[in-house]
Formats: sequence, structure tokens, C-alpha cells
Amino acid sequence: MKELNIFIDESGDFGVNDNASDLYVVSIVFHSSLNNIEPFLNALNKRLNKLQFTKMIHTADLIRHKGDYKDLSINQRQSLFNSLFVFTKRSPIKLKSIIVNKKYTDTYKLLKKQLTTELNKSISNNLKYFQKFDKIIVYYDNGQAQLTSILEDVFKGFNISFINDFDKTKEKLFQVADMLTFIDKYDYKFKHKLYISKNEKIFFEIMEIRKLLKELKSKRF
Repeated sequence: MKELNIFIDESGDFGVNDNASDLYVVSIVFHSSLNNIEPFLNALNKRLNKLQFTKMIHTADLIRHKGDYKDLSINQRQSLFNSLFVFTKRSPIKLKSIIVNKKYTDTYKLLKKQLTTELNKSISNNLKYFQKFDKIIVYYDNGQAQLTSILEDVFKGFNISFINDFDKTKEKLFQVADMLTFIDKYDYKFKHKLYISKNEKIFFEIMEIRKLLKELKSKRF
């Protein structure tokens, strides 16, 4: 049976008040069961064991020097980021991010409409790709009920199942989706001259973010 595994994460919220996020990002990782990623997973896990890190790589906290990473040096944090990035670059997967600037989409109804439109367009433009699979499995933790509803709607024409209870430490492709929400949002903020924190600037100036994003260009869906 041909299966398509889809891992989804989001950044931002559906709020439109003064305390709400300026951007809403949905990042998606596509992995066909026909493509073996075990060698790359093994290499990543071996690298993480060497770095003595066994938790989920949560890119936002890693970049901002918070949570599990508050006591790590920038070199240690760079090593963790590089480990996940190299896995992303080498694995036979496809990537997509949808970014909505809520300055121009300032109601819940408009935000939902734009996200639905973008997802439907992506499916329509790649319909033959989706149709070749017998089953589609979506990994999303139901972090936001609004996004869950949108996903159920846009995929309703396929043989699909949703998995919301999974081990994020083990599911490295979910961690890739999490990473994408951050680096693609950073790229958007940089291009549109939006606020970027000091920690983000320091980390990505050293990491040469433009070069990194270019290396992922061929994987974009």
C-alpha cells in the first residue's frame, strides 16, 4: 500500500486583537512510504546521541535561547540546529509553508478563507501526486481546533486518517515541520522588514540563513 505521511505544525494564532500574533504560519512535510528515510534518521539519531540531546528539537526555543536550551552555548545550539537541518536537506521529502500576514487578513473568517484557499490550491496543483497514494496519514497534534477543522475539510476527498497523539521526540519529520515554521517566518520577516529579535539576528547571521533556505529550494512543494 502506498502511503503519504504528512506532518503539520503551525506558528501564530487565530486572534485579531492587540496581543495576537502578526503572522500565521502553517508548515507541512510530505513523506512517501516509497522513499526510505531510515539511513538519514539513523544518522540524525547518532548525531543527537553524540550531542547528548534526547528531547524534541523545538526550533523557536533553541533560537531564542529558552526552555531546554537556556543553558546551552550558541555553538551547542548551532550543532543541534545543523543536525536537524542536514537531515531535512538529505531526506527524500517535500516541504511547504503558508504564511499569512494578519495585517491584511484581520478577521478570523478571512484568515480561515485564505488558509483554506492556499491549501486547496496546493492540492489542486499537485492532484496527480496525491492521487497515487492509497492512503494519506496526517500527523497534527490538534494544537489549534481551527486549523484541525480546515485540514479535515481540504482533505475530505481522500482516504485519510489523522493522528494527533504521537511522540514528538521520535517523529523527526514533525520536528522538521516545527523548524520550517520558524525559518520560513524569519525569512518573511526579513524580506518585509518586520521586527526580528536580537537572538534571532545573532543566530541566523552566523548560520547564513539565506544559504540554508537556498539549499531547501529543490524540496519545496
